Amino acid sequence: MKALLLSAYAADSHRYWARGLMAHLDAIDWTLIELAPRHFQWRVRGNPLSFMSEHDATLSQSFDLIVATSLVDLATLIGLYPHLGRAFRVVYFHENQFAYPLGEQQTRRLEPLMVNLYSALAADRVLFNSQWNRDSFFNGVDAFLKKMPERVAPLRLEALKTHSEILPVPLWPLEKTPSFDRKTPSRIVWNHRWEYDKNPEDFFAAFETLSGSGIEFELVVMGQVFRHRPEVFDQARSRLARHITCWGHQTRERYLEELGKGGIVVSTAWHEFQGLAVMEAVQHGCIPLVPERLCFPEYYASPYRYDGSRDALVERLEQWLTSPEARPAPPDISAWTWPQMSRRYQSRLQRPV
Repeated sequence: MKALLLSAYAADSHRYWARGLMAHLDAIDWTLIELAPRHFQWRVRGNPLSFMSEHDATLSQSFDLIVATSLVDLATLIGLYPHLGRAFRVVYFHENQFAYPLGEQQTRRLEPLMVNLYSALAADRVLFNSQWNRDSFFNGVDAFLKKMPERVAPLRLEALKTHSEILPVPLWPLEKTPSFDRKTPSRIVWNHRWEYDKNPEDFFAAFETLSGSGIEFELVVMGQVFRHRPEVFDQARSRLARHITCWGHQTRERYLEELGKGGIVVSTAWHEFQGLAVMEAVQHGCIPLVPERLCFPEYYASPYRYDGSRDALVERLEQWLTSPEARPAPPDISAWTWPQMSRRYQSRLQRPV
């Protein structure tokens, strides 16, 4: 089977998924086209032009399967290359723009919403990485259509729900099982994108409070860093300098090494549809501490969740740092790896008989 894999905004998690797909479904003859993760508004509306400008010869070929991320304007691309409409078309939602939290001085733009919707409608099958992602997408679409000047209720939207499924991004298997006998139980990991939607303010404020209380801990702050980042990162680096053992974007090797030495991985996110960064840390032996919102209740039992408030985060961290025996063991996430999930992916990428 000849397949075209399209990624319009190839952030780290999207690249991780795409390379896992090609490596673990290697019976498929893959062709990958991806665009760098920058200039988001231009990318989301202009990606058909970028694809056409840089990859016209490839797009002019015939494929049996097209797998596209949800930021690919698949409907427009098929309009430009009608023969692609004959392929079995799958759109994968790492996230959806209907549930994306707005930062300060941001307004909700229509273009990303429409691209998500049109791409889903142009697909034969739609895959979401969590139930939260799927539900917030369809709820967002419903609310969005009610705002349109003329009443719009496309019949295909109901059909779309019937051929949408939940299929998380799998983890690459580890060569060596990590040890859970931590020599550094007080080492805390932040390994998320350095953006406002990950709520770094609550994370760093919690540790400033703990530091002021004389509680000892180490901080490993990694993740994808962009040209523009929240000011709180630079402020925290100064205020928490004596606790920091690793800071900034790392090579893949160093990143995995630091995860393997971590004790607790924390999320304070306002926006998370699967939380791949937390999953990777848990895979390497870290204990997750995540808020009671978004996708997290789907993946982690109550001992690993706090109510989402800053006070509750401080309280749980203080307990875990001063009484390590009170912490639960890392959860078993073996079911989330490629060896366990590859057959599910294989079946979902095939045209129904």
